Amino acid sequence: MVIDGVEMRGLALGDAAGLAEAFARGRAYMAPFEPVRPEDYYTEQGQRVRIEGLLAERDAGRVVPYVLADAATGAPVGAINLGSIALGPLCSGGVGYWVDPAWHGKGLATAALQEVCRAARDDLGLHRVEAQTLLDNAASQRVLAKAGFEPYGVAPRYAHINGAWRDHRLFQRLLHDDPPAS
Repeated sequence: MVIDGVEMRGLALGDAAGLAEAFARGRAYMAPFEPVRPEDYYTEQGQRVRIEGLLAERDAGRVVPYVLADAATGAPVGAINLGSIALGPLCSGGVGYWVDPAWHGKGLATAALQEVCRAARDDLGLHRVEAQTLLDNAASQRVLAKAGFEPYGVAPRYAHINGAWRDHRLFQRLLHDDPPAS
């Protein structure tokens, strides 16, 4: 899928160097919204290890990792993962995403979320996709709303972000009401 000159495709080991560069460029911008990361997270080797873990989780059916890459250069400009995949009576998953600040305002996160929800419904048969944001992350909340997500609650001290346990607003998008596949 190509969105405004950006290709959304499956994550690959070859993305390690580009993701390390992109995460390093956006490090200061993302700091208020992310856990404190070890220094090697911003290196090619650190990203290689992280990607190997994501690909192993993909092979086990627990995550579907994607990268958003500049279609002209192949350079990563974002990422989106559908994880915590649960089948059976839950039929749900959680989504997390990131777009390089230089690429903000182009609708990439919204389009990627819509595509992940389509794949979750059509390819995996999921009933529900959820997401969480910090209470004051209005930009991400707007992206979720544009992609059809609705808020459904607040989780106190939900995740350790930027050095402290932080409250999060919970969002969900219901994809269908069919019974789980048998």
